[in-house]
Amino acid sequence: MGHAGQKEERKAQDPLYALRHSAAHVMAQAVRRLHPQTKLAIGPPIEEGFYYDLDLPVKLTDEDLPKIEAEMAKIIKEGHRFERSYMGKDEAITYFREQGERFKVEIIEGIQDSRVSLYTDGEFLDLCEGPHVGTTADIKAVKLLSLAGAYWRGDEHQPQLQRIYGTAYNSAAELEAHLKRLEEAKRRDHRRLGTELGLFSFQELAGPGVVFYHPKGARLRLLIEEYIREQHLKRGYELVATPHIFRTDIWKKSGHMEYYKDYMYLFESEEQQYGIKPMNCPGHILIYNSTLRSYRDLPMRYFELGTVYRQEKSGVLHGLLRVRGFTQDDAHIFLREDQLVEEIERILEFEFEVMQTFGFTEYEIELSTKPDKAIGSAQSWEHAESALREALAARGIAFTVHEGEGAFYGPKIDIKIKDAIGRSWQCGTIQCDFALPERFDLTYAGADGKAHRTIMVHRALLGSVERFFGMLIEQYAGALPVWLSPVQVVVVPISEKFVDYGRRVVDTLSQHELRAQLDDRNDKMQAKIRDAQLQQIPYMAVVGGREAQAGTVAVRHRREGDLGAMPLEAFAQRVRDESVSRRVS
Repeated sequence: MGHAGQKEERKAQDPLYALRHSAAHVMAQAVRRLHPQTKLAIGPPIEEGFYYDLDLPVKLTDEDLPKIEAEMAKIIKEGHRFERSYMGKDEAITYFREQGERFKVEIIEGIQDSRVSLYTDGEFLDLCEGPHVGTTADIKAVKLLSLAGAYWRGDEHQPQLQRIYGTAYNSAAELEAHLKRLEEAKRRDHRRLGTELGLFSFQELAGPGVVFYHPKGARLRLLIEEYIREQHLKRGYELVATPHIFRTDIWKKSGHMEYYKDYMYLFESEEQQYGIKPMNCPGHILIYNSTLRSYRDLPMRYFELGTVYRQEKSGVLHGLLRVRGFTQDDAHIFLREDQLVEEIERILEFEFEVMQTFGFTEYEIELSTKPDKAIGSAQSWEHAESALREALAARGIAFTVHEGEGAFYGPKIDIKIKDAIGRSWQCGTIQCDFALPERFDLTYAGADGKAHRTIMVHRALLGSVERFFGMLIEQYAGALPVWLSPVQVVVVPISEKFVDYGRRVVDTLSQHELRAQLDDRNDKMQAKIRDAQLQQIPYMAVVGGREAQAGTVAVRHRREGDLGAMPLEAFAQRVRDESVSRRVS
């Protein structure tokens, strides 16, 4: 399914699609009334609302949103019908060109049909396929949310437009509930928390979309990677490491130069063209193909925390969730046909166990099938899709089908997880590939002594370490479980006289393999405790004369408050047990 197919699916499945589509028109109509020189680009419904990209003669600010809402309220009250009409393509190009609507003209020029669809409500006419509600009065609850800049068609070489985001619901109560969810999402925003907690940053001098991990952020990343590496080794995966750059010959052979070139960073050196890797799979293929393989060797599971780079447009970059350089917990499994379904089941089980360890327990599973542009035979695609379906059925897993959304080399299962406030995040993926083994002539020697074609499964559990890092911060609103906290305990002496005992406490905690630090600043104890709570450190160990004499610590928890005095060894064991158990509550 191409872009048009996705759009049709959303129209059919989303009960708020027509309402939000209509609200987008009314918003553009209101802006046009307030600023008659406004030119229109696109205004689609999106997952939780709508937006419209506009070329205005003035720069809008947040103070303009209530004015636009007020004008929208007038249009809604006027109760204009949404009426559909048609115009010949050439006539429409002439009409919109005369109106100075260059963006609409570009859209129409790309339409294949001989006529185009238009919708009118009151004085407002827009190029549109619908659907819409009956009248503007059917828009019951609408709210404008924010402003942003957006390049026309996502291309930084094109004009920058002003984008207005909004949302619409069937009732004021539903709208209010949504606005509360947005407030909660804002409180959990990993970009703000990443700065406040000193975890990571983006540096203008280095360019957009590349992440700088600060000491605490690098520690959290290490904890995630150590866990995921440990789990792979337990399950028979072998660690590999591959270069960051390859000659483009390999990308041509794999199909990436044909299907993925626009996302690749390419350069030349000594009259050879190279590409910075956007994927890890060709490197793993070369390792597999470096020697003859036997049927007894399979399955071979190669795992790499492989850093890749993709040329994402600056307009779509979003904190850690969409970056240009990121690390995948990437594995490629080379196996026989009789091992395929069982291996996919094993991966699904692995995925769910990992996600539960991190505190995610709700999932949405999607099966994506052959896209319009693909490599490999129809028979191999059917075979691969059948294996994915069989594995899902064997595990009793419900799933939805996304026609035409597979990778160019094979169908896939995508695992979306739900976080603490019900948002879905794309994480794991399992891709069944018969095509690249053909292109690279991957074989193994069978029991009959003959060469047989190897099958390949691409899979990731976290997806991207960067994206998962951001998701974790938002899941826990920065208050990470003890096992993931970069600093698990801060030791707070009540005065300078007890700094030496504080150091002994830190040493003891460190001997129990705990991450502890001493706050020996010349500041009041209450200020230190407040700072530790703001930094979301799970435990505070306050020490003074009484504690030094008794060999104890006065324990505070970031949520539960004062837990009273504890013997130092007992406290260390408590935190150690909580960390080792990987409790998430």
